[in-house]
Amino acid sequence: MTLNTIAVTGGNGKIGSAVLEHLADRGYETANISRGKRSEEFSDTYITTDLLDAGETYSAIAKTDADAVIHMGTIPEPYNHPDYQVYESSVMSASHVLEAADSLGLESVCLPSSINAIGSEHQERDADVRYLPVDENHPRTPDDAYGIAKHAMEVTADGIGRRPSTDLTIASLRYPWVMNEEEMHEHFIDTDRSLAALSEVHPATGRDVLFSYLHIDDAVVVARKAVEADFDGHEAFWAVAGDTAADAPTKDLVAEYFPHTEHHSELEGYDGLFDLSKSTTLLNWEPQRSWRDIE
Repeated sequence: MTLNTIAVTGGNGKIGSAVLEHLADRGYETANISRGKRSEEFSDTYITTDLLDAGETYSAIAKTDADAVIHMGTIPEPYNHPDYQVYESSVMSASHVLEAADSLGLESVCLPSSINAIGSEHQERDADVRYLPVDENHPRTPDDAYGIAKHAMEVTADGIGRRPSTDLTIASLRYPWVMNEEEMHEHFIDTDRSLAALSEVHPATGRDVLFSYLHIDDAVVVARKAVEADFDGHEAFWAVAGDTAADAPTKDLVAEYFPHTEHHSELEGYDGLFDLSKSTTLLNWEPQRSWRDIE
C-alpha cells in the first residue's frame, strides 16, 4: 500500500488538528474536510463540507484525490445535542465516508469509535465488564445514544467491509478520553488518584471507562498507523494507554472495583485493563506515553 494524500474529517477539532500536524511532519499531503471556517494551519487543502450530506461528502473526498481518510468529524459526547443528532453524527457520517471511499477506490479508512461502544460512562447502568483484560471480542451492551451510535457505526463498517466488491482496509479506533498534558495535570497529577479517592474522580477517567485514557500523541500515531495498515475488511481496535489512570497497583484496583470479574491473564504493576495485542499485531502500535512520566 502506498499513501500520498490523506484526508482528515473534523480537522478543526482537538484530535483532527493534531492528526493533520502529525501527518504533515511525516511528509503526507493532507486535506481538512470540516464544517465552518478553517481553524488549523497544517493542512494543504481545506474543504468546507457537511458530512451528513452524502453528496457533499463524496464530492469533498473526490476533490482531495485522497488515498485514505481519517474520519474524526463527529459529535464527541452526548450532552449538548439531541440523541438523534448524536446517533446521526456517528453512524451516518461514517456511512457516507465509507461509501465514498469504496466508490472512489481509496485504500483505507480510519473511523472514530469509542470505549463507549461496549457501554461505558454515558449510560444509565454501570459498565458491564465480563472479563479482564478486555479485548475487542468483549460483548457490547451500550444503552445511551452515544454508545449505541458507536456500536452501530462499527456494525456498519463490518457490513461494508465484508462486501466481496470492497477492497478497503477499515479500522475503528476505540478511544477513551484523549488528553493533552494540561488535562492530565488537572485530572491526574494535581488530583488525588489513590484507591480511596477513585469513586469521586471525573467519570471519564473512572470505573466505567475501566480507568482508561490516552495521550494525544499516541492517539495521532495510532490513527496514522490505522490507515497505513493492510488487512482485509473491518477491524476494531482498543486505542488506550498501557497503564491505568489510577495511582494504585492494578491488582488492588481490580480487587476493589471488579472483584467478581473473570481473569483471562495476569495483570501486574500499573497495567491497563485492556488487551492491546490486536493493535500490536495488526497496526504495529503500542502506546508510548503515560501520565506518570509527565513533570
